[in-house]
Amino acid sequence: MASEKSREVYKELLKKGFPEELCTEIAYKHMNTDYTAGRMLGYLYRISDPSVEMVVDEMLAILEDRKRFIRKHENEQAQAALNRIYQRGLD
Repeated sequence: MASEKSREVYKELLKKGFPEELCTEIAYKHMNTDYTAGRMLGYLYRISDPSVEMVVDEMLAILEDRKRFIRKHENEQAQAALNRIYQRGLD
């Protein structure tokens, strides 16, 4: 089930005149978390007349930021585990 923010992204894209198929793809397939949908909504509210290319480019940038954040979090967890091993040993 889609989040409220994803539905809001869908409605906002439709208001801007984008094809329904594109709106569905962006809102429900790619901007399907509160974080990504919120970022896209911020973009859509700021830009008055975006092109398809501009919206897709922003979507890709948001997804790349999310991937970078996830990798950073995973690396921090791995480093914390290594620090525990250094401090306490393997026992």
